[in-house]
Amino acid sequence: MFHRMRRRAKEPSEAQRQFAEAFARMQNQVPEGFGVPPAELEPTEPAALVDDFLPPELRVPSHDQLDGKMMPWKQPLVLDGEMVACAECEAYRDWLILSTSDQIWLRCRAGHQQQETRLDTAWYNRNSGPADSTHATFEDCLRHLGH
Repeated sequence: MFHRMRRRAKEPSEAQRQFAEAFARMQNQVPEGFGVPPAELEPTEPAALVDDFLPPELRVPSHDQLDGKMMPWKQPLVLDGEMVACAECEAYRDWLILSTSDQIWLRCRAGHQQQETRLDTAWYNRNSGPADSTHATFEDCLRHLGH
């Protein structure tokens, strides 16, 4: 019985035979247009320019057009297992976190500011939500955030 199985396995199947015949027929054929340089394209008129941008009042400034960004941080800020406190008044919650020129600054409710070197712009971007507004001056932004 095993002898018969081995004998059948040595003979190619019908599908294998058909593939071998088709391969032999196509052996020396080259597709049409292969190796021929492409035909020259005719010059066309340039497309009409359409102003498809938003109107100026709806455009959001890009990050390089802004002097900085800020967000409120109501809860205590814990870095490296230590709660951050204001160096002057020792407040430890209700911060404004400012991101400007690749630096992070903390501003307490009393208006004291201190640079926080343990934070970076990547941390700010991970923890801030989308901007809800832009302001022309720093004071306008402070008023908007309730400081």
